[in-house]
Amino acid sequence: MASVMGLLEEREAAARVRVEELQAEADRILSELASAEAVLERRAIARVELAEALAAPADAADAATQEAPEPVPAAKAVKVPVAGSIVPHFGEGMTVEALAPDYRRIVKLVESGPGGGEGVSAKEIASGLALELVPAKIEGVRSKARRLAERGWLAVSPSGRFTPRQSTGTALASTARPGGRGDGS
Repeated sequence: MASVMGLLEEREAAARVRVEELQAEADRILSELASAEAVLERRAIARVELAEALAAPADAADAATQEAPEPVPAAKAVKVPVAGSIVPHFGEGMTVEALAPDYRRIVKLVESGPGGGEGVSAKEIASGLALELVPAKIEGVRSKARRLAERGWLAVSPSGRFTPRQSTGTALASTARPGGRGDGS
């Protein structure tokens, strides 16, 4: 029995060494990532500063240093939505570029969906996103599409199908039609 126990202890020790090696490698990679991000940030700031310096005439350079322009617009210009971002409420003049990539793809799929006002189901959206058609994936897509509908990017019919956003006048006209899809008849 001692030999079996010894074998298990050897395997445990080997696994512990492997975990420690991988942890050290992960720490090293995270450290390199932090350094690379710092370099990227410095270079982006340098590029913005250089662009501002080159754009200002020589006479206005002294005035520009005294005014100290706000760096906020430059930071906003570089900022891009990422996965997991909060979905903003739709506002006049907003484009799908304000959305994270996953949400942007859903809006584009719904907008390119079949005509006739029927809309697109969550399963069809999941298929269009090349996701595996299992309940978990479909419900995840449905959740994202509902979030887009709640924030005004899409419309959802009573039957649960998603359609492109409509103007308020068109939306009122389409909901007032008797015998429309999803009215229970």
